[in-house]
Order: sequence, then structure tokens, then C-alpha cells
Amino acid sequence: MLAKTQHLFDDATRVIAGDSRWQGRTSDDYWAFVGPFGGATAATILRALIDHPQRAGDPLSLTVNFCAPIAQGAFDLDVRLVKANRSTQHWSVEMTQDGADVATLATAVFAERRPSWSHQQSTFPQAVPFEQILPYPKVAAPWVKQYDFRFVDGEPDFGGKPQAMPASAFSKLWIGDRIPRKIDVLSLMSMSDAFFARVFHARGELVPFGTVSLTTYFHADAADLAAEDTTRVLAVADAKIFHKSYGDQTGELWSPGGRLLATTTQIGYFKA
Repeated sequence: MLAKTQHLFDDATRVIAGDSRWQGRTSDDYWAFVGPFGGATAATILRALIDHPQRAGDPLSLTVNFCAPIAQGAFDLDVRLVKANRSTQHWSVEMTQDGADVATLATAVFAERRPSWSHQQSTFPQAVPFEQILPYPKVAAPWVKQYDFRFVDGEPDFGGKPQAMPASAFSKLWIGDRIPRKIDVLSLMSMSDAFFARVFHARGELVPFGTVSLTTYFHADAADLAAEDTTRVLAVADAKIFHKSYGDQTGELWSPGGRLLATTTQIGYFKA
């Protein structure tokens, strides 16, 4: 039995080491409507890779494909180092439950980040400070309750009927853990999936939805994140198209100091 830690997120993403197969368990605290919150699942996979004795470098990217529903309870992670060289490692992770078919398939790249020329092309999105915005009060799924959402722009309204004309899918908000936790690469991974589905914003209502595939790119290593020393990020998300049951999503996660920490792209299924 795993010992409890001081933060629910660390409990939710905890794994037990094995040779090539690691074990974890879904968390009721990070449950969505019909399964675990995808960001917590992705962070759990990333934790197994970070804790792996063969791991070298920092996460550069993680892609997670959700192949089948994940049931409540225990799961296995089959972790495999596919290829490594002096600069990068390429990993594959398969999640299974009770010996069934693969539920989640992930690939990750780790890299040794070395000093180089740097230039941040994107500019920090202007936003009202975190402290001047009230927390978003409308929470439903348990995982939502674990975060402090403070909308600068694009606060969703799911209370009424579908809008006659689709609304904007854009939103800008501060995201932090409800119980503050210093931002690290695991929380970045989870928060990159913490945007509400863009189709909810566009239609103004909750519809059946599920993430099919997400990729998150990390633009800061452990030392960079330690230097930022923050418990929240400024997040922006948008979509370009909803068509024949699928829609995209793009997102950015920024430190309060103006550093772009991570970007994400996703494709999700919806029924509407």
C-alpha cells in the first residue's frame, strides 16, 4: 500500500516501480464524467518515465492516445526505452488493465538541454493578475474541484440552451492547484489538459466529449521551472474547427513572469 503524501495530485499520479511494467491506480479525486481526468493519466505516465532508472534528461514532448475507456482501479504501465543517443531518448508506454487490450498508448521524448541561443517569439498574453479575479465557481466533475480556475476571458456558461450562433472557443485563464503546489513538469502536463473542451465553449452547453489524442511540448526544464518558483500558470486555449464528430484544441501555458512553459495540441471526439 502506498503511503499518502501531502498533496492529492502526487497521490493521484503515484506509481510503483517494476522492471519494465509499473503499476498505478486511478484516483477518485481526479475523476471526470465517465473515467479518469486525462491530464492526471498523462502525468502518471510521465511520472513513471521520470522515475525510471534509465531516464536521462528532461521531458521534451509527450503524446498520449486514449485507445479505450479506463476503468476505475488498478492499471499496469509497460514502459520501454525504444531508442537513445547522446542527446535524446524515445520512450513507449502502454497502459493495460486486468490483462485486457491496451487502453492508453503513449510516446515520449526526453532530451539533454544544453546552453544555446534563445529567443521567445511569442509574447506574454496580457491579463488581469490572478489575485484580482474570483475563482470559477461552477464545478461538477471531481477533477475540476482540484484546480483553481480564474477566467480572464472566455468564461464558459453551460447553464442555458445551445446558442443560436456558435460562440468563440477562445479562453484565457489562470490555473493553479486548489491546494497550492509548485509548478513542475508533472503539473504542466496535467494542466495542459485542464482546459474545458472547446466544443463546450462554442455551443454553450455540455455535450458528450472525450480526448482522443493529446501532445504536450515542454519548453522549460526542471531548473527553469525551479527558477520560476510559481504555483500558477496563465493559460490560453482555442480551436480552429469542429467537423464530423471531432474538434481540435491548441493551448499555451505561461509563467507569471512571462515565460512560455508548454504548448499543447489535441483532437477530441464530441457528440452534438
